[in-house]
Amino acid sequence: MKIGFVSLGCPKNLVDGEVMLGMARDAGHTITADAEDADVIVVNTCAFIDNAKEESVDAILEMAQLKKDGKAKKLIVTGCLAERYREQLKKEIPEIDACLGTGEVPEIVNAINGTVTPMKLFKKEDFSKKTHPGEGITYLYGSETPRVLTTPKHFAYMKIAEGCDYTCAFCIIPTLRGEYRSRDIDSLVREAEQLAAQGVKEILLISQDSSFFGIDRKEKQALSRLLRRLNNVAGLEWIRMLYLYPTTITDDVLVAMAECHKVCNYIDLPLQHASADVLRRMRRPGNREAYDKLLARIRATVPNVTLRTTFIVGFPGETEADFEALCDFVRDTEFDHVGVFTYSHEEGTRAFEMDDDVPAAVKAARRDRLMALQKGIVARRQKARRGETIRVMVDGPSPDLPLVLQGRLEGQAPEIDAVVYLSDCDPEVVLPGTIVSATVTGAADYDLVASMKD
Repeated sequence: MKIGFVSLGCPKNLVDGEVMLGMARDAGHTITADAEDADVIVVNTCAFIDNAKEESVDAILEMAQLKKDGKAKKLIVTGCLAERYREQLKKEIPEIDACLGTGEVPEIVNAINGTVTPMKLFKKEDFSKKTHPGEGITYLYGSETPRVLTTPKHFAYMKIAEGCDYTCAFCIIPTLRGEYRSRDIDSLVREAEQLAAQGVKEILLISQDSSFFGIDRKEKQALSRLLRRLNNVAGLEWIRMLYLYPTTITDDVLVAMAECHKVCNYIDLPLQHASADVLRRMRRPGNREAYDKLLARIRATVPNVTLRTTFIVGFPGETEADFEALCDFVRDTEFDHVGVFTYSHEEGTRAFEMDDDVPAAVKAARRDRLMALQKGIVARRQKARRGETIRVMVDGPSPDLPLVLQGRLEGQAPEIDAVVYLSDCDPEVVLPGTIVSATVTGAADYDLVASMKD
């Protein structure tokens, strides 16, 4: 049968989708990019915050209508929304034929073939009856697991672990994904070799907390050993880590990053806030003083490191003084990339028991103020880069600007960070995945404009 696939949410969810596509392909099914031409439609969902849930439900409803009007005979919903709301989904959207949670990825072929029992498809124990979050979710893919890449050919995500052991008050992930479980280093190296053999030039290591890698298995310095082994994989150009945690970044990881020439000097460190009171209510570690020391240690160990972080504004109880403390932190630190989210009051989280007392308009205003502050910092730093020689990995023609190529610096992750626009390039000659030398000629908001050197 022809399988049409819609994947939403984070890169971790994307990898699950790619694995399901690989399993379907190996079972003899074909993959189509046109959902209207599909016999079976799979919607891989996200349920992290309200906006993600709404996007997922909208996609399911759109595909349900397509099933009624078109040739599709089956609609399967997978991922976090299915893990959390499978019984409600089936009740509200009867066009759904199967729901598979985050731990049921291997069931995709049975769901396509219709050989999974209805109890398996729709019945899930109530969260309140679990002895701990994520109970019973143990799935973890490996290097032998089939996979169809849906990213551009020159980069791919590689999930080094699944689940999470933290209890952040705002987060539902441990309930949806289970306890933290690291993959085997040998398996990861084999997967990296397989990806490189397919032409992948950049791999992005992802998990809910990549710096926790190996700790659950009581392995010492596991992440730094993984980085050093991946650094020797032929064909790879860049190795990038995403989602590190402030209390688990160790010196051996920073030293490995500095010494391994393929490992990008890029730290993605979601700090969430800088006010000690807000961090305490969030059940997050640290305070402004601890963060300052950590960032100083990172900058002292890793030359020319790029720092990315994310913050949540409008968390229950956040005062104007708390927010100003966060602004002071951003102003003083001068991060390279900052993302800001407004707090989403999610059932099933510890914060849901708190009073969501910051009005939506105030949350939005604080987000805008913080992003305006960051934009000014970036604009000043971008201006100082004019004339600088940079190395750029080409991603391909710009979707926004005709006759212009788009690429990224070592300090820019795909899909979340700013980009570099390259002029005077022949897209027939300079192919995606190529690393070129260029000179910065200007900037456009967060993005750089550069000209290729002869």
